[in-house]
Order: sequence, then structure tokens, then C-alpha cells
Amino acid sequence: MSAFKALRMGIRKTSMDGSVFDMRLEGKVVIAQGGGPTPVINQSLVGAVLESRKFTQITRVYGAVKGIEGIVDENFIDLTQETTHNLEMVAKTPSAALLSTRVKPSKEFCLEIYKTFKAHNVRYFLYIGGNDSAETVRLVNNYAEEDKYEFRAMHIPKTIDNDLVENDHTPGYGSAARFVSNAFLGLNLENRALEGVHIGVVMGREAGFLTASSVLGKKYDDDGPHLIYIPEREFDMKKFLADVDRVYRERGRCLIAVSEGIKDRSGQFLSSKFIERTGKDAFGNLQLSGSGVLGDVLASAIREKLKISRVRADTLGYLQRSFAEIVSKVDRNEAREVGERAAQFAIWNNIDGSVSIQRTGNYSVNYVLKPLADIAGKSRTMPEKFINESGNGVTDEFVGYVRPLVGDGVAMAERLRAPMVKKIINKAGGAR
Repeated sequence: MSAFKALRMGIRKTSMDGSVFDMRLEGKVVIAQGGGPTPVINQSLVGAVLESRKFTQITRVYGAVKGIEGIVDENFIDLTQETTHNLEMVAKTPSAALLSTRVKPSKEFCLEIYKTFKAHNVRYFLYIGGNDSAETVRLVNNYAEEDKYEFRAMHIPKTIDNDLVENDHTPGYGSAARFVSNAFLGLNLENRALEGVHIGVVMGREAGFLTASSVLGKKYDDDGPHLIYIPEREFDMKKFLADVDRVYRERGRCLIAVSEGIKDRSGQFLSSKFIERTGKDAFGNLQLSGSGVLGDVLASAIREKLKISRVRADTLGYLQRSFAEIVSKVDRNEAREVGERAAQFAIWNNIDGSVSIQRTGNYSVNYVLKPLADIAGKSRTMPEKFINESGNGVTDEFVGYVRPLVGDGVAMAERLRAPMVKKIINKAGGAR
């Protein structure tokens, strides 16, 4: 067996006197953050940094400023010289401390990344991000293998969308779901106090996990959201208006949670029909977030067709990605651990891959390494068992799935329970 293959398998060798020693790969570590920020992405960063600094074969731990852009431009910060105290403070801070990027990971760009790594004797690449980031890791790793350059490539999962395959859930989702739950708790209180129809638009291009979490603040039977619409179901305007009309007639009010990525029968994003100049990101995706168009379109349809005067719409937009006060302890701890485990897999075990979170028991998790090809460029959506038959709500099974992820102490709204006072004057103004 070649030394290269032995290293890949994490094999240890035994000397003539019987002592065991490791086939160690010495060099630098580069850690980067890609894609949209989350409230806990820096936990993964700090976990990876501190764990990497424990290994004597690691000569330096670099952080790439602005993700893969920073790698190509050689914009590195030497995290070997950062204090542990400050790292721990950064870990508690939302958003990407190293700054992020939306650069599309083309083969040519990934080749430039690999060339930079080789020039700097980087032997370990730990990239925190979603499925596109996993694809970047895979492409860079392929160049190293073709060049027979000893190199370990590791993908650390992150996304508030919760759409990574081979994962029960992803770091960032629990905290974002906690924010959405709290937001809709407040919207429900507003809607109950002044009635009418209120629409809340939530991030979610292809997957409805985040929008579905709006249900967690419900306590009483008439609490909202009363209707939930996600990308996994075809959106039909006539059915939507019929649903709203029914709920409004029954309750005198209606709170609606809707994903920004809802599509019509043809598969076209509903909001794209009404945006005159639709922008696109680096990956060619329509920019659905950061606009109130979808909420305005739905609100206008309700006013026009149902003749309901009080109709309001709010777009949560990017708020849940970096909100400091709603971090889930479960999410925080798991984000730290996936960073630590990535460093251990790469440096201690001498292997490549993507760290995957697997649920065990009720509630616990285990961290398993998956092949990069199994994760890269792939997305998952909400399972059928999480969506109700009408396609306008979620099931109890989804609530059971998501509740542990948002952590303890989720806010709940209380109501006054004192009895009503007996009326003594009739409607005509006379005594009873």
C-alpha cells in the first residue's frame, strides 16, 4: 500500500521496536466561510481553529478573508496568533467573522484556489458553507489528487435553509427557526389585537423548513399562522384566496406564513412575474430576498378579491441570518462541534469529506463523515410527512422534528383569563 493511500485511510505504522507512530502530514490549515451568514457560523470557525491548533503537525492556521475570493487573492489572517479569549468572543458573535462571498465555484477558479494552497504549503482546507461550498471543496480536492499533492479537504455544513442532503439538519437552521417562531408569535399577537389579514414572507427558495418553523409559537387553537405555504407545493392563487376567505370568515382574522420561493403550476416563482428588473446572484438564481414584492402582490389580491380592508404584509428578509438575541443553545453547541470534528477528521484521521449531523435518540446527535460527492451541489426539500394534505400547513411530525433544534425557553404568549363583566345596557341605549 502506498504512503499516499495509507495517509488517506488514516493508517498508523509500527516501528521495529513495536512502538506506534502516525504518518503525519505537516503544513498549514486554511479555514474559510462561504455563502449566507448564520447566527452560529463563527462557532464552527472557532471550533475548527482551536482544534487545529492542538496538532503539532500544523504549522499555521490561516483564515481566508472573504472566502474563496480571499484564497485566490492571498488575503489570509494568521489565526495561529489570535488569542483564545478573543476567539471565544467571536464565536458568540453572529455573521461571518472572516467575511463571506457569493463567487461561483467554477473549475477554473478552483484551480486557482489549489495553486494558492500549493504555493503556501496548505495541506488542510476546511470550508464552512452550503452545498455550493461543498462543490468547491470537491473540485479543489480533485485537483490535489490529480497532482498527487498530499491534501485534506473538509466541508463543514452551514445553512439556515436546512437544505443539505445527508443531514438531519444543518447548523444555523435552529437559531433562524427560533427567530421566525418569535417573529410570528409577535405577528399573531398583532393580528389578534387588531384583526384583519397579515402576511409574513420568509426566506426559502426551494425548501420550506424555515417558513414551516413559524408554527412553533402557537399555543391556543386559534393562534396563527393559520395558513402556511412552502415551495414544495404548487401555489394556486384561487385556492389561496379560498383558504384565506374560509379562515377569515371562521375567525375574523388570518395570519399567513409564506416562503419567498412559492411557484405556480409552471414552476415559475410567483414573485418573478411582478418584478420588472429581476436581479440574479453569482449562481444565476433570481434574487427573491430583500424585496417586499411577494407580500404586496398577495395583499393586493386579498383586498381586491375578498374585499377585506385591513391587510398587511411583512417581509422578514435577511433578519434571521445574523440576529444576536435568538441563538439556540442546541444550534450553538452543534455548530461548534461540527467545526471541531472537521479538524479531527482531516488532521487526526487523514481523510476528506463533509461532516454530517445524524439524529440519534430523543434528542441527541452523532457526527458522521460523508463523501463530498454525496453533498456537493445537491439540495433537499421538506419530506411529505412534514406537510399537511391540503398543502397549506405542517404536521405534528414536523413540530416534533424542529422543536429540539430551536432549544429551550422558546417564547409563548399568554392571554387574560378573567371573566367578562355582565352587560347592563342594551344596544338601543336603554336599561336591560
